[in-house]
Amino acid sequence: SDGQKRALYDQYGHAGLEQGGGGFGGFSSGGFGGTPFEDIFGDIFGDIFGGGQRSSRGRRGDDLRYNLTISFDEAAFGLETKIQVPRHQRCDNCSGSGARPGTSPETCRSCSGTGQVRFQQGFFSLTRPCPDCRGEGKKISDPCPDCRGSGLTRSKKTLSIKIPPGVESGNRLKLNGEGEPGVKSGVPGDLYVVITVKDHPIFQREGHNIICELPISFPQAALGCELEVPTLEGKVKLKIPAGTQNGKIFKLTGKGIPVLQGYGRGDELVVVRVETPTKLSKRQKELLEEFSKETGEEVHPMGKGFFDKVKELFD
Repeated sequence: SDGQKRALYDQYGHAGLEQGGGGFGGFSSGGFGGTPFEDIFGDIFGDIFGGGQRSSRGRRGDDLRYNLTISFDEAAFGLETKIQVPRHQRCDNCSGSGARPGTSPETCRSCSGTGQVRFQQGFFSLTRPCPDCRGEGKKISDPCPDCRGSGLTRSKKTLSIKIPPGVESGNRLKLNGEGEPGVKSGVPGDLYVVITVKDHPIFQREGHNIICELPISFPQAALGCELEVPTLEGKVKLKIPAGTQNGKIFKLTGKGIPVLQGYGRGDELVVVRVETPTKLSKRQKELLEEFSKETGEEVHPMGKGFFDKVKELFD
């Protein structure tokens, strides 16, 4: 179904879709693989000048990508976890030869094992991959039943990984040699674990600092109070002085995100949000109206200054 395909793509990228559809491939289309420059130039100049033994050279395996989603707290403090990575491995039944056990690949007669055939075109002597052995130099007449002659089988490998404290969405962890196996004794590719951090219901992150918006009532802002404020490590008490204005920021030093591969931590910035009541009883309205009559300009110095400036501007 489309939902299952989407889940496979979110977890494993393109390789998950290929596996779910019956095939299996590396994550080279995910931006980490690609054809080496020497292979490109080998194709061009090898064809023109008759360069020859590309098939005998080992090729590096494709890189893989694994998408890992972690919580906000896990990103802040790090974690050790295990992941299962879908990839190819050498066929155990044929030891990677591709031939049925007890048999072995035969040297291709068309190219004499070189993997390339030569032909003449005008003044040039050109080469191209042998069509009989597909450039491998060998042919398998009796393929292995487990890998069908490829020498590779599909599997999932369980890996233990350590996520350092302070990571954020988009960070990548590189695991050397944990990608697809190389071809013809080539070195294996690498595995890149790409981090996505879930949103937190209370905190927002800005660099190494975290932001917490703290709602308080008008009486609490006017009279002052002491409140418990959430942090990544539990609650702490914060004293709100009398006359605190909306938007006032209080800093909790060292309560933010640890510095990735460094020392120290950011801060937690508590932003005060003074809530205006929306549903008032008759008695509450009477009290507020009475309070409004009793207040003078000295109670609202910011308002007095603002309207004085407006008066000067338009008078």
